[in-house]
Amino acid sequence: MAIEQTLSIIKPDAVAKGVIGEIYSRFEKNGLNIIATRMLHMTRKQAEAFYAVHRERPFFNKLVEFMISGPVMVQVLEGDEAITKYRELMGATNPKFAAPGTIRYDYASDTGNNDVHENAVHGSDSQETARVEIDFFFKREEICPRTR
Repeated sequence: MAIEQTLSIIKPDAVAKGVIGEIYSRFEKNGLNIIATRMLHMTRKQAEAFYAVHRERPFFNKLVEFMISGPVMVQVLEGDEAITKYRELMGATNPKFAAPGTIRYDYASDTGNNDVHENAVHGSDSQETARVEIDFFFKREEICPRTR
């Protein structure tokens, strides 16, 4: 097993529902330590930059609007195979296809009426993406790996 770090975002729909603590509990119960965290209300500029990889996709503007619609919790998770473990905890991108017991199954607000899934959480999809995404939100000195 390899200790990895991954970025996690609790999106505006889940923050509005007041389930931050429940989601954090799932991280910890599954061996994912929170080593950096902050709440912020993303600006349009931040959301556009963070999701720039999707700029040419038809859902880009709706995604940006969703991500700036309310505050988010951004955190760095660390643990054995953290990227894979967190992606399993999240469930399918489209909550309609998420397995029971996953974060998206339990907390997503998706109505199925648009291209942007209000799917409660975001997670990095690879080690390379994780590094870029973590650096987008956190300075190195803001990350506090567990020492005990």
